[in-house]
Formats: sequence, structure tokens, C-alpha cells
Amino acid sequence: MLSGARVVQAVDHVSLHVQRGKTLGIVGESGSGKSTLARCVIRLVDPDGGSIHYEGHDLATLGRAEMLPLRKRIQMVFQDPYGSLNPRLTVVKMVAQGPMLHGTPPAEARARALELLKLVGLDESAANRFPHEFSGGQRQRIGIARSLALQPEILVADEPVSALDVSVQAQVLRLLADIRERFHLTMIFVTHDLRVAAQVCDTLAVMQLGKVVEYGTTHQVFTAPRHEYTQKLLAAVPGRDWDDVLAA
Repeated sequence: MLSGARVVQAVDHVSLHVQRGKTLGIVGESGSGKSTLARCVIRLVDPDGGSIHYEGHDLATLGRAEMLPLRKRIQMVFQDPYGSLNPRLTVVKMVAQGPMLHGTPPAEARARALELLKLVGLDESAANRFPHEFSGGQRQRIGIARSLALQPEILVADEPVSALDVSVQAQVLRLLADIRERFHLTMIFVTHDLRVAAQVCDTLAVMQLGKVVEYGTTHQVFTAPRHEYTQKLLAAVPGRDWDDVLAA
């Protein structure tokens, strides 16, 4: 006889606050619930309970039609630069697609798309090419351009550099930092890599088994971790010198 199904709460009683213009990092091992939490924020996953407050709205209670005008204000950069782009669309059409769906005239949307491609470091020759013609780092730049096309206020980045080589990671991280400053974005940055978190995040939430076990400024979490799980994560990083990393 089979026993009852095991219930796993991917996100369990999590309470967080993101300050406007800052970057909140959500860190933890695979299966900790960090990506599920990020997808709940943008309503790609519907939470079973709780609330998500943004600009006077509780996003968790909104229906599809009510959520639509808010979606362009909260955009996502996905982990997989290979699977998150439509292989049938040219790059410029892909970046322009979102604004056009929200009523922007095609010519205006295309002009904006070309500007964004230049902003993320791709020249005009990239516009009419297809995703398979680009490297992983270039595809992630395209994904970033697409996420900016609707002029969001919040950018949710779900492991945006984990699939990239180390040298390319550094380039994309610098690009994200420049974009945050240029557009005064608020960012939620999901990562399992503590060194990446130390470089880009102002505050950190450490997740384990769906719960936030540590929450504080990046400096506090790295230099004086309180929870045993956070201490173990930090101790497992080889060659760590957090003072140098945090100062970078």
C-alpha cells in the first residue's frame, strides 16, 4: 500500500522587503525555493497564500486581466539563455514584441529595440539574426534587452549568469549593474553563487528548504553570519576572502 503523498512547501512563510533602487539577493542551494519565490513575485507561479505588495496592489490576488498592466513594470531575466528566447523570431522582433503587445506602434517598438540592443553591447548586425547564431553570453544580453523593452521598475534576475563561463559572467554582471544605475531599477537577484551575490547585492536572504533562515545587509551576512546553514555555505567556498570580494 502506498502512503500519502509527501507535501513539500517550496516557499514557506517568507517575508521580505526590497528597497527601491537596490538589489535584494536570494541565495541558497538547489531546491531551497529561491527560484520559486522569484517566479511568485512575477506571478509566473501562483502562490497558495500570502500577499505580494507592490505600489498599493496585492499581486497575489490579481486576476489575469488585472495583472496585465502591471506585468510590464516587473520583468524577468531567465537562467537559460538558450531556452528562454523564441528561435523563430529575429532578435529585433523578439525585443520589440512586448511593447507591441502593449500597444506601442511597430516602428516605435523596433526603434526602441535597436537602442536596447546597442545598450547591451550588440551592434546593428545582430538585429535581424536568430538566437541560434549567438553565443550564450550574447543570448543573455538579448534576454536583458527584451526585459528592458517595457521599461520596468523591477527586474527579477533568476540565476542570470550560472550557465555562462566565468569571464562572460563578469561582463554580464557589469552590464546588469550599469543598467540598474542607468534606469534606477530595483532588482531581485537569484543565485546559488555566493561570490556573485557578494558583488551585486545590497541585502541578502538566505533560503533553506523553502524558508528564509538569514536576512540582512550583504556585509552583515558575509562577515557575521548568524545561522548555521549560512555559516556552512560560506565555509564551503574555496579560497574565500570576503573583505576583498565585498570591496570589489
